[in-house]
Amino acid sequence: TVFEGVVFRSCTFDAVNLSNCTFTDVLFSGCRFIRCDMGKSWLNRCDFRSCSAPGLTFLKGRLTGVTMVDSQMSYVDFSEATVEHLAASNTNLSEANIYSTRLRHVALDQCDLTRATVFRSCLSGIDLSTCEIAGIRVSSDLRELRGAIVSEEQAVQLAALLGIKIKEEEWL
Repeated sequence: TVFEGVVFRSCTFDAVNLSNCTFTDVLFSGCRFIRCDMGKSWLNRCDFRSCSAPGLTFLKGRLTGVTMVDSQMSYVDFSEATVEHLAASNTNLSEANIYSTRLRHVALDQCDLTRATVFRSCLSGIDLSTCEIAGIRVSSDLRELRGAIVSEEQAVQLAALLGIKIKEEEWL
């Protein structure tokens, strides 16, 4: 199925299989996705605004020019997807699965990536400095984090992944 130039407002998609679909110039505003599948779909210039989509899967999908704003996307699955020109702000991506995902030109602002699993996906050049990354899961050699941009506070958190203990200075 092809959706082009469509606006979905306050829709509830419950156990809807949207896999292998094409979405071009589509706006999802205030929508709820419950147990939905968008795997192997192509989303081109799509916006998710104030949506609730916990566990939504984009497995082996293609996302180009996608925007996510003020949305609940926890447990989202981007495994083996190609993601280009994604911009997410004020979005909950906690416990997201980003396994073997090709990421290019991704902008994240004030996003929650708590306990997100990032294996075999390169975060190089992605600015995570305004995001919550506590408990982020990466491979043992931390290669996914090489080149990622983080704040000083986040760097201290990530040092723990290396087994480094940071001693705080005591003030008298």
